[in-house]
Amino acid sequence: MTTGFDAVVAGAGPAGSAAALALARAGRSVLLLERGEFPGSKNVSGAAVYSPDVLEALVPRFWESAPVERVLTRRVICVTSEESSVALDFSSRRFASPPYNAFSVLRPRFDRWLADQAVAAGAVLLCSTVADEVLRDGAGRVRGVRVRREGGEIAAPVVIAADGVNSFLARGAGLQRELTGHDLSLGVKEVIALDRHTLEERFQLEGDQGVTYEFLGSVTGGVAGGSFLYTNRESLSLGVIVEIASLAEHRVRPHELLERFRAHPTVAPLVRGGRLVEYSAHMVPEAGQRMLATLAGDGILVAGDAAGLCFATGLYLEGINYAIASGRAAGEAAADALAAGDTSAAGLAGYRRRLEERGVLPDFRRFRLAPRFVMGERIHGLYPGIVTGIAERVLRSEGGRPKQKLLPAVTGELRRAGVPLRRVLRDLWEGGRAFGW
Repeated sequence: MTTGFDAVVAGAGPAGSAAALALARAGRSVLLLERGEFPGSKNVSGAAVYSPDVLEALVPRFWESAPVERVLTRRVICVTSEESSVALDFSSRRFASPPYNAFSVLRPRFDRWLADQAVAAGAVLLCSTVADEVLRDGAGRVRGVRVRREGGEIAAPVVIAADGVNSFLARGAGLQRELTGHDLSLGVKEVIALDRHTLEERFQLEGDQGVTYEFLGSVTGGVAGGSFLYTNRESLSLGVIVEIASLAEHRVRPHELLERFRAHPTVAPLVRGGRLVEYSAHMVPEAGQRMLATLAGDGILVAGDAAGLCFATGLYLEGINYAIASGRAAGEAAADALAAGDTSAAGLAGYRRRLEERGVLPDFRRFRLAPRFVMGERIHGLYPGIVTGIAERVLRSEGGRPKQKLLPAVTGELRRAGVPLRRVLRDLWEGGRAFGW
């Protein structure tokens, strides 16, 4: 059995690298395990880093050294039917200056850079190594991990499980319940190369500024979920993220959904002329509060996707910031527990306290109703058609006919869709509970 480390961190994604960095800076010896050939090699591109102050607290002025793609100053939310779309297009010059609001990144480059920060601080990175299970002492306390290598038992008084949504360690320690297809979504993503001049002209971008598009409605063909398109320096990241249970119910192949999305009349002109350079798929925890893991046990903490700390509410689509925040909090709490000589669950309680103080857990409580609401059948399958139908009734120019007022257009579309007004009012009430108050 290998010994000599104060802590072992499984997973060199944003949560794991942030935890290793915090531990190394506290003067603790830490081993960072990564199952891929390098950090980020198993992840997929197409990501936006929101709330950059979370990362800046760990790496001040990170945007000067990190491989960020574009500063996101504009966000477009599109509701789609088969032939049309209605968009909310928001942009702000205030998002273009430090400390910024969000960045687009390519995960293989970004994850590798963040792991390098941990290594530079003193963490030891071991790649191509899978942590299969936790090791326990005679009292049942976690005291290390078993890795998929010859003689692969690594002892440490603290283990931080940041090994993704399908966490062997969190489940083995009894901290993560069995997940279902209603808890998880599947993201299928592409990176499409597009020359910089064409990209900036097509999306009306200035300098390094960028835009994100998020789509709801017909683009997923009735499967619960949505799709996105992000601008990078010289490429586009686009993909579809759908609930696994709904995907199975509709018997649709993921790549068919991606093709459907790419061919939509609103999307096709945006990707025209691009060259496919990457295709990948990844599971995402999207059930919010109801799927959060137990955060700490004797000798172990759970962070990032392994803890279910991913936000998918339609209005907020965030995860990397929560991964970094939870990784940093786990690393700091572990360092405090080691200094106090108490790595029991009680000794590691500083982790939850930090997540409360830094707003992570309050966010999940505040929007606990949102994931289920946005995954509802009417939200992604019925109302987008009604919204685009109303827009078409009002905006269609028909000479010789009286123009239509808004209320008759609304009631006419509701009748066409067979939706009673009381059902709409009830959904508005539930939407208000999820997002409004």
